[in-house]
Amino acid sequence: MKKYLITLTAIFFVAGCAGDDELSNENEASEVVARQAEVIVTDLQIPWNITKHNQTFYLSQRTGSVIKVDGGNGSKTMQQVDVTKDVLHIGEGGLLGFILSPNFDSNQEAYAYHTYEENGEVLNRIVVLQLNQNTWRETSVILEGIPGGRIHNGGRIKIGPDGKLYATAGDAGNPNHAQNVSSLAGKILRLELDGSIPDDNPIKNSYVYSYGHRNPQGLAWDNNGKLYSSEHGQSAHDEINQIEAGKNYGWPVIQGDEKASNMVTPLFHTGEETWAPSGIEIKNGNIYVATLRGESIRVVDLTGTKVETIFEGAGRMRDILIEENALYSITNNRDGRGNPREGDDRLFKLTIQ
Repeated sequence: MKKYLITLTAIFFVAGCAGDDELSNENEASEVVARQAEVIVTDLQIPWNITKHNQTFYLSQRTGSVIKVDGGNGSKTMQQVDVTKDVLHIGEGGLLGFILSPNFDSNQEAYAYHTYEENGEVLNRIVVLQLNQNTWRETSVILEGIPGGRIHNGGRIKIGPDGKLYATAGDAGNPNHAQNVSSLAGKILRLELDGSIPDDNPIKNSYVYSYGHRNPQGLAWDNNGKLYSSEHGQSAHDEINQIEAGKNYGWPVIQGDEKASNMVTPLFHTGEETWAPSGIEIKNGNIYVATLRGESIRVVDLTGTKVETIFEGAGRMRDILIEENALYSITNNRDGRGNPREGDDRLFKLTIQ
C-alpha cells in the first residue's frame, strides 16, 4: 500500500463552557504539537459514515454508494446500493448514516439512513440492506417519512448499549418542527432494530427520544452509558449535548447560554465560532469531534471545560471511528463547500492516547 503522511498541528487550551474569548483566540494556546497521519485511501466521493468489520472499512458516500476498503493494502471496491426508493443526493441529503448489523458475520446486513423524494416532497428513511456480491439490497424498511430538505437532514445512526437504534433527524430547514413532538424532524429518535417503538420511550407510541434540535449529526455513549450528541447551531453556537430521555434541547427558542423553562442548555457550545460538528466518538472521558467548517478534529472533555485541537490541515472533517489507539476520519472537501485538493476525499488514520 502506498503510504501518505500529513503533518497536522495539535493545539491545547482551556476554556469555560461559555468562554467565547478563549474559543476564538487559539493563538494563546499553551502547547503546539506536530503530528502525522497515515492516509489509507484517496479519491472518495463525499464519504459520510465510517463503519468497520475486522480489517475492512465500509464507507457510505452521499452520492448513493458504499466504498469497501481493505485496511491492509488500501484497495477499494465500489459497492452499489439498491433501494426501493432512490437515494436523492440533493444539498446536504443523500446516503448518510450506515452501520453494520451486530450479526453482520451471519446475516451480512447493515442499517442505512438516506434521503429520497416522494410526491414532490424530500424525506428521509431508515432501511435494512443486505450485501450480496458487492450490492447492498434493501430487505426491509425500518422507518420512513422523516422530513428532509436541502439542509438539516441529520442522518447519524448508531446502536446504543441498550441494543436500540438511535437516529438524528434535523429540522429540515423548518425550525418549528423541532418543538413539535408530533413531527420526527428536529429530534433524536429511538427504535427497536425491527423498526417498532420501544415500550420505554419517553413519549408513548412515539419514536421521539429527545427534541428541540436543529441539526444533530453525532451520537456517542460514555462508559456509564450516557448519550451525547453534536449539533449545528445557528450563527455559530454549535453544541455538544448530554441527551436524556424526553428532554427539550431548546431550538429555536434558546441557543448558547440562554435559558428557558423546561429546556436544556448545552454541555458545551462554541460561542461566536463555527465548527459545524458532525461525527463524534468518546474515549477516556473525552469527546472527539469531527468538524466541517472548523476543518479539524477537536476534543471536548465530558465536563465541557477543556478543548483541544488534535488534527487540522486536511479540510472538512465528517466522521470519526476510534478503535483502541487508532482514530479514523474522513474528509468532505468535495461536498460543494470545501476546497478540494489532489487525492480528496480521503480516509486516514491518526494515533491517539
